[in-house]
Order: sequence, then structure tokens, then C-alpha cells
Amino acid sequence: MAETLENQVAKNIDQLDPRDFIIIKGARVNNLKNLSVAIPRNKLVVVTGLSGSGKSSLAFDTLFAEGQRKYVESLSSYARQFLGRMEKPEVDYIKGVSPAVAIEQKVNTRNPRSTVGTTTEIYDYIKLLYARIGQTISPISGNPVKRDTVSSVVNAIHQYEEGTKFMVSAPLTLTADRTLEIEFNILLSKGFTRVLVDGVLEQIEDLDAKKVDPEKVEILIDRLSVNKEDEDATFRLSDSVQTAFFEGHGDCIIRFREEGSRRFSDRFELDGMSFEEPSVNLFSFNNPYGACRKCEGFGKVLGIDPDLVIADKNLSVYEGAIVPWRSETMKKWLQPLLQIAHDIDFPLHRPVKDLSEEEYNLLWEGKGKFEGLYAFYAFIESQLHKIQYRVMLSRYRGKTTCPDCKGTRLRKDAFYVKVGGKAVSELVLMPIDRALDFFELLELNQYDQKVAKRILKEIQNRLSYMKEVGLGYLTLNRLTSTLSGGEYQRIKLATSLGSALVGSMYILDEPSIGLHPRDTARLGNVLETLKRLGNTVIVVEHEEEVMKRADQIIDIGPAAGIHGGELVFQGDWEAILKEKESVTARFLNGIEFIPTPTRRRPWKHSIDILGARENNLKRIDVSIPLGVLTVVTGVSGSGKSTLIRKILYPALGKIVGVTGEETGKFGELDGDYKMIQRMEMIDQNPLGRSSRSNPVTYVKAYDAIRQLYSDQPTAKQRNLKPAHFSFNVDGGRCETCQGEGEVKIEMQFMADLHLTCDECKGKRFKEDILEVTYKDKHIADILDMSIEESLNFFEDQKAIISKLQPLDDVGLGYVKLGQSSNSLSGGEAQRVKLASFLGKGQSANKEKILFIFDEPTTGLHFKDIEKLLDSINALVNQGNTVLIIEHNMEIIKSADWIIDLGPDGGDHGGQLCFAGTPEEMVKLDDNHTAKYLKEKIQ
Repeated sequence: MAETLENQVAKNIDQLDPRDFIIIKGARVNNLKNLSVAIPRNKLVVVTGLSGSGKSSLAFDTLFAEGQRKYVESLSSYARQFLGRMEKPEVDYIKGVSPAVAIEQKVNTRNPRSTVGTTTEIYDYIKLLYARIGQTISPISGNPVKRDTVSSVVNAIHQYEEGTKFMVSAPLTLTADRTLEIEFNILLSKGFTRVLVDGVLEQIEDLDAKKVDPEKVEILIDRLSVNKEDEDATFRLSDSVQTAFFEGHGDCIIRFREEGSRRFSDRFELDGMSFEEPSVNLFSFNNPYGACRKCEGFGKVLGIDPDLVIADKNLSVYEGAIVPWRSETMKKWLQPLLQIAHDIDFPLHRPVKDLSEEEYNLLWEGKGKFEGLYAFYAFIESQLHKIQYRVMLSRYRGKTTCPDCKGTRLRKDAFYVKVGGKAVSELVLMPIDRALDFFELLELNQYDQKVAKRILKEIQNRLSYMKEVGLGYLTLNRLTSTLSGGEYQRIKLATSLGSALVGSMYILDEPSIGLHPRDTARLGNVLETLKRLGNTVIVVEHEEEVMKRADQIIDIGPAAGIHGGELVFQGDWEAILKEKESVTARFLNGIEFIPTPTRRRPWKHSIDILGARENNLKRIDVSIPLGVLTVVTGVSGSGKSTLIRKILYPALGKIVGVTGEETGKFGELDGDYKMIQRMEMIDQNPLGRSSRSNPVTYVKAYDAIRQLYSDQPTAKQRNLKPAHFSFNVDGGRCETCQGEGEVKIEMQFMADLHLTCDECKGKRFKEDILEVTYKDKHIADILDMSIEESLNFFEDQKAIISKLQPLDDVGLGYVKLGQSSNSLSGGEAQRVKLASFLGKGQSANKEKILFIFDEPTTGLHFKDIEKLLDSINALVNQGNTVLIIEHNMEIIKSADWIIDLGPDGGDHGGQLCFAGTPEEMVKLDDNHTAKYLKEKIQ
């Protein structure tokens, strides 16, 4: 079937019009086998297939690489000087390529200043809105702060009846080095002849300066009457008011004969406070002018973390709840409390979790002879010249929310500026769907409406796109570096919609990651919107819902790695359901499926999280069973990650000593948590920061391979040690690229170029190292092998096989041994971590480990999810506990226990909707997860 289809496409491809199709002929990038395909323009096209079948090679390494190369061709001569070395995808030809925009899973920013608001550019528009129409409100009186101008004073005077008489005056300000007599003489020299003393008109020459109180003196500028019609009179009035502002150092007084006086100021102040005038920089936390003075715009400060000082709140003070006072040296700080506890009625034997707020504060603030923890840490900080105190302080330090800006990053003055009664700080802490409601219901006066019309339109559009892609639960203040790969990708997608490009080719890498099936339909709408704008949208995807929306499905296969790289199917949804050969089609039409477990594992023990209230969690109590497979589900933004990653992981992690992260707000940890001796968070973060990090080094298989090569006769003759076969240290590696195989060229104004090293031609090692072979393969050949190939090659080397087999078991047989960790997707990185734990096997050490997985099905085809489940069940069968945050129904139906949060995202989530087995869940009627689970459990 595959050959026939390939031949059909290859025969007809030359006759197609590049104005209607993007034509690829003879693609041979990575594992693609001379693949030819025609992708229709301005359509939604899904590229699918098993993990490692060649989908990304076609979409990113071929199509996007060519689009990027053609873009660089249009640039300046400076950029083009690298073109000779910029590799062209290995392909006969590609015709009809549009400007390409790639939106990948990777969160490419670790910048602590980058937030959702800045990444999407929404915050830039909000800053502009507040700078243009923001109203500064005094925190003392609640009145608006205004700067009076000459025009506003003239307009105020013109409100009075025609002919009303008044005087224009200015308060007299004495400078430090002048007497009132000198000041009077200066006024006379300027041409002023009269002053008002306590409201009474006096000639300057008639006054005795020594008998006058300077604070009661005003300079008379002019005497006038209201005359609205006469232009000359208005001009004279304006001139007098301007003079009064100048002489009065910003103050002007208008005295009416009957109505009394009115004071005007051209300074921006009220209630004795000076305010900063709204400007874009005032609302920018990346600018020293607008950033909070205490945290410098980071929102966090380094302080003492109470959760590290009192790690286990189930202990009492007497049992050693206060960790730094457990040592013999530091016990002396606790002694006074033990002595006076009876007198002050302090419960020494009561667990810290049960102490009243007053009793807990006493531990920190002290009382009587007992000085408290704050005094203790003040003493430690005074002793930092001694190393032992520096070490001690570092143990209990953690990032805490900045007390000045409450984590909003802005200086306090910015909080006084309001639009629609809200400060910027309030807006950025709102979930996006609430912020959208605020802007849609915002009522402005006619002038502000005119000024803000365009800005508001941009803000509303971008916020509505964020809501459409299922991210309405995020806040604009959320750090970009804390987002999952799927969230980051959908943010970039929403930003692309906001910029409204047309005629482009968008290539997306699994945008449905992290989305509950309920939200996937909305994602389909967004992709169709992008298509309707006049773009070609190419999506690498496994999600059934997205395939249904596609105009065309391209299936690459038939299997992974060396067994893939061919065009298996091309057609629409109706056609793929009739297909029999394609693995994807067989799962879609029900010929193949993942079986539902026949029994669920029972459990007796659990970890109980009580009173969880971080972010949107509504003080919920959750029990997590031990020794079984538990899945935490719920729509995007329902509170799953908050519960597990921000509360359970840091709280339990501090007790078992694996993390010092800040713990989210909750009551206490209860139950059998002491049964857990170790915790492992297997998330989608990259394996390592070094570009030399790769799967074979991560699972510790490379040590055995290097030993094998150093034992070869040629290596022994040349006295080569295992270190010579390492690309991380000097010796055998190529020093031009330092074992990277490529060199980086910084392009200044665009993404850096990575080009194959000229010296070693990408092989990473010196020539004499490559002369050492095993079964006719040198070390660079080994690194270029896929895991599947290497298992056959090393079949007689048990030490190596035992480390590599788990990589194949988790569905990574197609990955190359030496593939850089940077090039792995979030899901692949996660499965490499899983394989490293499986590789350790059932060691003699029978530690009870809690494994936490964050969406392990990322990037997995139905076929590969089967393998993943086998691996995860192997961990549970070893006596460990596995906890998975997941939306995939195949994983959910295979769980022993389900914890479902919701019912919706953001403010409408954070409640425990269900806890029980899948069979119990499908009986629910009004539950988003149950609705989709029913289709899988019949």
C-alpha cells in the first residue's frame, strides 16, 4: 500500500501547481525514505504517525528548515555570508514554500522577568492604556489627582457669571537665604506693587516687612472680571494665570469677592502627597523606573522560608519541629521557651499544625526571655563572617513573595493609577477570562473612549484568543518559565492570531498537549481561524479530535525509526476510517485498541493533603493512595498542577529532603506519608542544560560503552582510557567544536545558526580515536545508531543492554544514542527520565518511591501509549506509588484510582469533583472527564 501511494504521488507531483500545493519531492532528512508529498495550500493539514516515524523530520527539519533558509536568503549580505554553510534539507526539491512560522513545544525562555503578559504582548498594550487614560487616585482621600493647567483654570473661571470680579494671586515663597524685606524689593524690581496680607490688599512700599508673617503674604498678579466674549480679556487672564504659576512655584489662587478663594496647582499632588504622572515606564517592571525597589522587578526576594524552618508541622516544639534548633549548639535558643512555657501557657507538646495563629507567631516574634526565630536569624546574619553561619543560613533560605509589591513586580506608585477602578497590579493577578470580562464591560467617558479605542481592541482580541486556546485560567503575571510545553505553544499560537499574518505557513508541534478533551474542540476553532486568515496550517498531532477537523491527514510510517519514513496514507477523515494497513487508522477505526484492565489494585494507605488553598484551590482535602496507579484529571486550569506540583511535591519533598521549593498554601500533610522514602518528579523539563547531554549518558549506558572501546586492542596499544572516548572532557574529543559536532554562529538579530563542525565533520572525535573499532564500528558510528539498532549491535554486552533496553521499552527505540537532549521534545525527555528509573530495576534497596508524572503521553501515538503503560505498571508492581497528571483517556481508564478536579478552570475550578475508580466515574452525569471516559469504558 505504502509503495503504491509513494509511486502515485511521485509520478503526479511534477504536474502540480506550486500556487496550489507545497510540493516536496524525494525527502531524505533523518529517517525519511525518499518521501514525496504534496500539501494543499491554505488548508488545515495534520501530519500523524508513530513516535519517531518521521513526522517532525518532514514538518520541521524539511519544510520549516527550507522556509527559514529562503527567508535568510532575502536578508542582508552580513546574514548571507553564512548561507554557503547553512545546510539545505536533503531533498530533490521543494516548491511553493511560504514564509514559515514554527510553534514548538519547548519553553525556550528561562528569563525570570518573562511573563505571560510580556510574551503575548498584552502587557505592552495594558501599559499604554494606563499611561494614556489612567487616573491617579489618592490613597488618603480617594479623590482623583489632577494637574491644573492654564486652560483648565481659565475654563473654571469662565463658569462664573459674566462680570464677576476676581483677583489672580500667587503665594509668596521665601528662599532660605532671603529675608522678607529683600523679597519685597525683588518684587518691586519685577514690577509688582501690591500684595495681599491675610486677604487684605496692601501696597508693598507701605508695609513694614518685620511686622508681616511671610506665610500670610500673596503676590497680587492682576484684578479682572469674567469676560468670556473678549479674546483680549481671555489672553490677559491666561497670561496672568501663567505668571501666578511661575511666581507661586506651581500654585495659583483666584479670589472672588463673594464666593471666596480657589487654589489651583500645576504640580501632580493631592492630600500632601506627590504622585508620579502615569507613563509607560511607570508600569514597566523591566525598567528601573517602574520596577519595585525591593525585589527589582522579580516579584520574589530571598528570605527565610518558614516551611524549611518547620518542615514537619505534625511535630511539636518539644519533639524538635524547629529544625535549626535541633543541634546541640543551637538548643540554647529553645531553652528559654521551655523554661517559661508554663508561665505564658504555651503548649510545648501540641503539634505545630494545631497551634493558634497567636501561638505560632510567638515562635517567630518571641516573648519575655524567649527571643524567637526572627531574632535568631538576625543573630545568624550578624555572624556571616563565619562560614558555619553562612552554611546554616543558606539551608533555610528560599524565594518568598516580595512583601512590598505582593509579587506584582511594580513600584507602589503604579498601584494608585486606576482604569475602571482597577490598578494594573489587580489586572495582572486576574485569570485571563476575568480580565477579558473586565475589558469588555469597561465603561469610559467619550474622551477616554476615543483615546483608548484602538488599544482596547488589541487587548480584547489577544485576551479572547488566549481564552479560545484554553488558557483562560492563566494570569498575565505568570512566569513563562513555569508553563508546560503545551501551554507555551498555545500562547505562541494566540500571539500569532493577534498579529494576524496572512499567506504564511504555520507548523505546530502537538498544540493539544495539556488540553482536556473538552478544550480540544476550541483549539480546532483557533486552528481554523488561522487557516481562514489565509495561511497553511500544518499540525504534527496524535489527537483524534484535531484529525477530525483537518482538511487532509498525512500518515507517516509504517513504524518508527528505520522502519518508518514512508508515506502510508494521505486523505481526509472519512478515508482514513476505511484504511486497514496504517497503524494510526487501525486504532482510529477500532481494529486495534488498548485493553481496559480487568481489575483495579486495592489500597490501604494514603497521603492526605488537608485544606489545600493555593491559587484557585477551594480548601480541599485530597487522599492520594499509596502502592497504586493514581491519575489526577480535570479540565485545563482546574488546579491539578497546583495540587501536585505546588503543594504535594514541595511539602513532602522538604520532609524527604529532595527540594527546597516554596510550598503552596495548605493546612497540613497527614496520613501515611512517612512510608515514602524517596520522590521523583518526572516532568517535561530538558534533561540537562548542556548541549552535550544525551540519552545514552543520562541512562548511564555510555560509561559501559566507553569501557568496551578502551578495552579494544588498538586502544590498549595507544594507551587510550575510557575518558578519551568522552566528548565532555579534553583528550579524544574534537577541540574545534569541543565534542559538540557543530559550531554555533551568533546571528545577533535572529536565531543562532548551528552548523556542522568543519574539523570533525560532525563526528565529535579526533581521527585517532575513530580508528578504534568494535565490530567494524567506531565510537561516532555508535552515537549515530538508534536505540533499536544498538540493542541488536550490543546483544552480547549485558551491561550495556540492561541500560539501553528500558529506553526501547518506553517507546524511544527510534532515538539516536548521541542525539542532543536539546533536540528532544518535552515528552521524549520525560520518557528518558522514566527509562533511567526502570534501568535501575529492583535493586536490593527496597525504598518506597513516589513517582510523579506530568502528562507522560505527550508526543505519543496510541501504539506507544501501550508501551508506556507497561513501563509505569512495572514501577507500581515493584511496590512504588505512581501519580500521573493526565488528560489522555487511555491512561485514565487504566488507573486504579482517579482524582478529578474542577468542575471548570480558573475561578470556577479548584474543587474535588470525584475520587474513585474509573468504573465509578463513568456513572457520573455532570462531569467533563466522565463524559469522555464513557466512550472508552463500555
